[in-house]
Amino acid sequence: MKNLRGKKISILGAVRSGIGAAKLAKKIGAVPFVSDIADEEKLKDVLSVLIDENIEFETGGHSAKVYDCDLIVTSPGIPSDSEVLRNAKSKGLEVISEIEFASWFCNGKIIAITGTNGKTTTTTLCAYVFNSAGKKCYLAGNIGRAFSEIALEVGDDEFVALEVSSFQLDFIKDFKPEVSVILNITPDHLNRYNNDFNQYVESKMNIFKNQTVDDYLIYNLDDAVVSRVVSSSKTVLLPFSLEKKLENGVYLDGENIIYARNNETTEICAVGDLSLKGEHNLMNSMAVIAAAKVFDISAETIKNSLGNFEGVEHRLEFVRELNGVKYINDSKATNIDSVWYALRSFDSDIYLILGGQDKGNDYNKIKNLVESKVKKIYAIGSSAQKINEFFKNIVPVEITGTLEETVAKARTEAQPGSIVLLSPACASFDMFRNFEERGKIFKQAVNGLK
Repeated sequence: MKNLRGKKISILGAVRSGIGAAKLAKKIGAVPFVSDIADEEKLKDVLSVLIDENIEFETGGHSAKVYDCDLIVTSPGIPSDSEVLRNAKSKGLEVISEIEFASWFCNGKIIAITGTNGKTTTTTLCAYVFNSAGKKCYLAGNIGRAFSEIALEVGDDEFVALEVSSFQLDFIKDFKPEVSVILNITPDHLNRYNNDFNQYVESKMNIFKNQTVDDYLIYNLDDAVVSRVVSSSKTVLLPFSLEKKLENGVYLDGENIIYARNNETTEICAVGDLSLKGEHNLMNSMAVIAAAKVFDISAETIKNSLGNFEGVEHRLEFVRELNGVKYINDSKATNIDSVWYALRSFDSDIYLILGGQDKGNDYNKIKNLVESKVKKIYAIGSSAQKINEFFKNIVPVEITGTLEETVAKARTEAQPGSIVLLSPACASFDMFRNFEERGKIFKQAVNGLK
């Protein structure tokens, strides 16, 4: 635990992680200053927290006061090549991410989970399994509470299931989880990485760069990119695979999920025992099984937990069935690979709501699935025209307005036995504050249908 008493800490971004970092800084006796480019009206809800905590802040831009500090903690929403961070580096200031900052004050064991897809589900499932086993586990990072909010609460014998993104991993120094998990790596957020996939991969690799031979790296053996990059790790490797039988790791034997370690095998459960369906959720569950076995959670507890888990909001979330049509909220699908998994999860005809703020999407990956499964696409948001141009000769496409209007339109066209699926493949910021707001508005519109 570092001694930062009396040190000035500038915190960039007055969002959830920034607010958490500011509160943590004050608790450890540092002097926090929060700076955000958004205007005060837009931030009024979070600024009330800073006012209550008597923490100084500024809005509407980053002033010179930002650089009058001993340390800068940056939020994941701020690009690494932004002017404020370039200036900070030119002045020789140390810049770290919020997860790095929080890790300095966390005494518990960290299970850090990353990947292009599946992070939220896997992290939530991990916390659920550990808590079901009587091992206190906090859910933090990109989901749950900000890591810095809970860092001081975590006891020596407790755990943190931590969802981490590439943006958070860009600015780590000493961050070292006891267990790291890499679920998959496919092109995403390339607009933040100069359209260079290798930069994005290197960012993900930071999750294990400080781990030692006493730590564990759980990874997807079936992902060619992941399998290649983990070869540089110094940790104990625990792969999981749908395709290969393993001497160490988690694999399939027919319909049974097996954990193997040191020439011993343990049958955990059958695929049919899992409450989360679909190949992608099978892989997520296998990653959690490996993490649970590292800390000696019994097969029986794991099986029961995996069977009782109810899923994650905004990830293939069933909303309701009306007149034989099922409505599914997959607002968290902000990239092409997530939509690919979503489309593979259903056998019924799909009326697909697609679009938002494009991140350089290549729709060729889902072209065949759309052709075989989708009856119609409703294109929304700033990427609607791009979607229309790509798919108009494959399936019917209609550019629609608001999400409420789109739901109403789909309701008049979807046939009994079909599915209306919100799986946008895009970020939400052109129409909504975040994917959560997008999902909630979709659910409100669906539940408002008579």
